[in-house]
Amino acid sequence: MSPPAAGVTGPPLDSEAVLRAGIAALADLDPVMARILAEGATPTLRKRAPGFEGLAGIVVGQQISTASAAAIRGRLVARLPDLTAASLDAAPDAILREAGLSAPKIRALRAAAQAVLGGTLPLDSLHALPADEAHRLLVAVHGIGPWTADVYLLFCLGHPDAFPAGDLALQEAARLADGLEARPSAAALTRRAEAWRPWRGVAATMLWAYYRVARARDGAPLP
Repeated sequence: MSPPAAGVTGPPLDSEAVLRAGIAALADLDPVMARILAEGATPTLRKRAPGFEGLAGIVVGQQISTASAAAIRGRLVARLPDLTAASLDAAPDAILREAGLSAPKIRALRAAAQAVLGGTLPLDSLHALPADEAHRLLVAVHGIGPWTADVYLLFCLGHPDAFPAGDLALQEAARLADGLEARPSAAALTRRAEAWRPWRGVAATMLWAYYRVARARDGAPLP
């Protein structure tokens, strides 16, 4: 069966029913997906707040521990209870630094806020675009990389075809699932994922679930 065209978008991942439909479709599309599903790679629906607050939360969490990210987000929301592009853009740097944000993250958040306010980053309509186009608009903002863009699309918007190929756990899960000697690169994993359109986002959740299954089976702690 040929993979769907890149512009085809499935229904948003906003319910367990849609997630299950995607899982079933992937099991039919790819024997590897059917096998890891049989081995226990059954994901659950994960959602984050959409809009600027959700994007800001992902930017805050880049390259730091979950606990540190939660603490910084808590301090940021305490200082800016209505966390919008406008309120962030108007906030003095001192307030953002007090929340624990580094200078690069302050710059990234300000760039995102200005892109939203200027109309070049239409957060409210990204869900209606093909994943590749929505991804392009996000990474055009200075400080928003491919991983941040795809995690926002997948978990904040429920985009069923978003695929964060640069995620190391995803790469390791794909290595285990496909029986490879080395983790595939982001580019190689992106090519592999073409077979999973328009459900690449669901494939990512299945691979993350498989990663946890494999780590537990080997008695290794989860990072």
